[in-house]
Amino acid sequence: MRKPRILLADDHRMVAEGVRGLLEPAYELVGIVEDGRALLEAVDRLRPDAVVADISMPLLNGIEAVRQIKKRHKSVAVIFLTMHVDVNYAASAFEAGASGYVLKHSASSELLTAIGCGLKGKTYITPLLAGELLQFQREKPAVAADAFSKLTTRQREVLQLIAEGFSVKESAAILGISARTVEFHKYTMIESLGLKSSAELIRFAVEHAAGASRAGPRLACDIDPSAPTGS
Repeated sequence: MRKPRILLADDHRMVAEGVRGLLEPAYELVGIVEDGRALLEAVDRLRPDAVVADISMPLLNGIEAVRQIKKRHKSVAVIFLTMHVDVNYAASAFEAGASGYVLKHSASSELLTAIGCGLKGKTYITPLLAGELLQFQREKPAVAADAFSKLTTRQREVLQLIAEGFSVKESAAILGISARTVEFHKYTMIESLGLKSSAELIRFAVEHAAGASRAGPRLACDIDPSAPTGS
């Protein structure tokens, strides 16, 4: 039986190499990428069974990348491996379509468990956040009122590049669109978010570009991490 194929996305090379050593005995690591846009391209090209991704990545954050991946490749399981001990990030990750959320300082067995869950179509949330996330889910409004959720996919892409300090021309080149289109998206976001200036949009971008929509996961699973399952 073939090994499940894993794609790793993390802009910290030392972390990526450490994860490679953990995964390779049981999985086939098909590639390592260091930003969100490279992740999208690699998923299209390599068609992995699962992706292990960080949230904070340049050019396109992990949460927004996963939103786009799940639209095109619904069967790909995505596990977030992150430093963010924040229920808002975890909620956003599952809303985007993630199968797992593991902290970088957790035991290595947690990541293997999360990958195994994802490959079985189940969900894993680190125990350090599980209770808090369930409480968050119970208390959240029935309809999300978050302004960030009103933005289109392209607007969120532009917003992240603004947060990273890219100019209009640089953003246009990265996204493959015209500078005028980038300016249009900036103007539209200022209007729709009720902001008054580009400076306010930049502040909003810095605060929200990593993803801020809210939702909760399905039930977590409990499996033997030494028994990975392929597709």
